[in-house]
Amino acid sequence: MQFQQAVGVDTIITHGWQARLALEFTRVGGRSVLATRRHSGPLRVQRPFYPEGAEVAHVYILHPPGGVVGGDELQVEVRLDTGAQALITTPASGKFYRSAAATAQITQTFQVASGAVLEWLPQDNIFYSGSRAQIKTRVMLERDSGFIGWELTSLGRPAAGECFSEGSLTQYVEIWRAGMPLFLERSHYVGGATIINSPWGLRGKSVVGTMLCVTDQPGLVVQLRNYFAGMSIADAFAVTQLDGVLVCRYLGDDAEQARLCFTRAWENLRPLILYRSACLPRIWST
Repeated sequence: MQFQQAVGVDTIITHGWQARLALEFTRVGGRSVLATRRHSGPLRVQRPFYPEGAEVAHVYILHPPGGVVGGDELQVEVRLDTGAQALITTPASGKFYRSAAATAQITQTFQVASGAVLEWLPQDNIFYSGSRAQIKTRVMLERDSGFIGWELTSLGRPAAGECFSEGSLTQYVEIWRAGMPLFLERSHYVGGATIINSPWGLRGKSVVGTMLCVTDQPGLVVQLRNYFAGMSIADAFAVTQLDGVLVCRYLGDDAEQARLCFTRAWENLRPLILYRSACLPRIWST
């Protein structure tokens, strides 16, 4: 790779990192095993952890450079074979730095076989003003696959006095079940655009989050709304039910608060949807 001089958040890149990580989980007896891991470029995983027993493998995806710049292309491909269960997270917030022109491309593809369960619970991504990124996430499920996942997006760095006044972010999220579309969403944010501050858009808020749970169970929306009612975070959190997908949303100014909202929702939903009590990844406590 050839790089130009990099200085702080004004990094200018001629050729970015090309990185790919491919993981495959298999169920062996009563144990979910990381049977295959292939990588090129700066994407890695640690060994699986089993804090809740052998049935669920906890895996942390690492990006050693510590940030993403324009021109980077990162691919994550995860496959869960029949009956396997995995919880995948990241050890820290992702950072997308300012780019002069090039766009960072992130592609995440998850294939979950019959009877398998995937939980995709990454930390938030922080998009510096002037960053340019496109993130595509596709989840391919069978009829009896399980999935809970979220994405947390911080636009700018309000604590440092930086709003998202420049740059762009496009996010695609797709969930397919048995070859049919279950949830398709595209979000596009342009720094300084009307949608950032308008009352019909983000209302000047900097943190946006979406949590998706594949389920047809009735009554979960009411249960979550009752749980959050009266809490100080209630105004920032909303939950709705679509056909086959329960959708939780966060809109506010605090990434920690957003993560707390989704963690509390996950702790409520996991026993009902996945029939397993919540077990927080150890990395979240470090």
